[in-house]
Order: sequence, then C-alpha cells, then structure tokens
Amino acid sequence: MSSDDVRTVRAGKHTVEVHRPDKVLFPGGAGAKEYTKGDLVAYYRSVAPFMLPHLRGRPLMLERHPDGLAGPRFMQKNTPDSYPEWIHRVEVTKEGGTVCHTVCDDTATLLYLADQASLTLHRWLSRAGSVERPDRMVFDLDPSGDDFDAVREAARLLGELLDTLRLPSALMTTGSRGLHVIVPLDGRHDFDEVRALAKDVADTLVAGHPEQLTTAARKKDRGDRLYLDVQRNGYAQTAVAPYTVRAKPGAPVATPMSWAQLDDPGLDARRWTVADAVEQARTDPWAGILSRGRALGPARRRLNALMSS
Repeated sequence: MSSDDVRTVRAGKHTVEVHRPDKVLFPGGAGAKEYTKGDLVAYYRSVAPFMLPHLRGRPLMLERHPDGLAGPRFMQKNTPDSYPEWIHRVEVTKEGGTVCHTVCDDTATLLYLADQASLTLHRWLSRAGSVERPDRMVFDLDPSGDDFDAVREAARLLGELLDTLRLPSALMTTGSRGLHVIVPLDGRHDFDEVRALAKDVADTLVAGHPEQLTTAARKKDRGDRLYLDVQRNGYAQTAVAPYTVRAKPGAPVATPMSWAQLDDPGLDARRWTVADAVEQARTDPWAGILSRGRALGPARRRLNALMSS
C-alpha cells in the first residue's frame, strides 16, 4: 500500500493510521450524498467529545462494512489480537465461555474503529465491572412501515407514561426507521428486573392503545401496529450508541434530541446525518437527564397501582 493510501491522525497520546481514506463507504445517488472512509473518520473525530460519554466502559459490538454499503457486513464481538494494546477490552461471560469485547474510552480508539470500517457501534446497557446491572433501559419504537407519525405518537404516549411513573427519559432517532426512548437507571438492578419493568410499561401502554401498538415479537402478529420492543433490556443485548452512524445511504446518524423537537414537522428517523449531527450535539439535547439515574422500586409501585386500577 502506497503512502498516498495511508493518512495519519493524531488523537491524544496515540497516532492512528487511516488506510485508503478515499475509499467510498457510502455511495451517492438517488438523492444521497457520497461519503468516504476519510469522511467517516472526520465525523467521528468531531463528534467524539459528545459521543464518548455514552461509550466509556461499555462492551461494544461492532458493525463492520469493509467494502462499504455495497459489500458484506459482519458483526464483531471478539476483539482481534491485531488491535493495538492501548485499546481497552473487557472479558465477559457467555454461554460456554467468554467474549473479549472492545471498549471505546477515547478518541483514538473511535478513530481506529472507523478505520476498520466499523460504521455502527452497538453498546451494552451496562458497564465493565458491573455487566450484570444495566444503567440504561431502552424502548425501541419500531414502526410496521414508513409512517413516522405513528412513531411520533407512540413516543408521546410512552413519554407521558414514564412521566407518570416519575422516570426521566431521553429521546433519540435511530438513524433507521424509529426512535429510542432511554431511561437512566441507578445500576442497582439486574437485567431481569429491568426487562420485567420495561415489559410491564410496554404492556400497559398497549392495553390502552391496542389498535396502534403491540408487543408481539413476531412480525406476522403485528399487522400495521407499531412494535414496542423491550428485548434489548437483556444481558449481552445491545442498542445503537448515541451519535453512531448507520449503514444506510446518506450516512444517517442515531441522534439524541429534545422532547420539544418531537413536534418538528421535518423530523424522521434519519433527520440527522454525518453532515449535521455534530451541530445538533452542540445543543446538548439531553442536558441533565442521564445524571438522574433512578431506582426501579418507586416506579414499580406506581405502575402496579396503575395496572390494578
């Protein structure tokens, strides 16, 4: 490989080599803009100050597209031996053994992963050192089609119910089709407890709006209803990280937003891309929310009272 095919980028104490920076990862056409690996690295470097707080200490699953969107995709859990020793890792148990996940604690690691064509970073909801106890609860609002108004309405209904339960919540586009609603937790409960509460919240919402919403895991059972997915609230399950790029034309980004922005008529799941997600990040849309991690006990008691009334 010639020197023209390698660019070096300094990040903190480390120098990262970017190989073939002009390689097209996101082809243009049909209204979508073209983006290269160099563009991906530049985006992740710019967004790093806003993204790293959501990544530090968390095991990652990497969605890699070495030849861009047109080529094969593979999901990487184990960290290859070839990765630099300064990249942090965490070994976690799985059925029949362990997995050594990559952990992204600094900008250099983020840029290295971008050079590996890791377009999308999927993070655990718990952290190294306490992998059994999540500090995030996630509701994935997954529409049956491209009706974003249904997503918008489901988010409002869920937000109102979480407010009733006095659980703080944050809103994020997925960069794909729907929205994620994220609840910060105090990290004292295990995944079974968290998933049980999430399921009961979803079931309560569905009971009140059975024509619009469903918790049916099988697509054939959902019809045209929006799927309230709580399955990510489990050990070794992942959710797309805030500010990560999605493997879709135009390089859309999973982007935190304020609840007020839900009223924006131009909003959809791919509203922000690598071209403007950093600008949105600078508005600090989740200001103060994630530091308010809650215990589940009071919310559980309030929900039980609602369910029995």
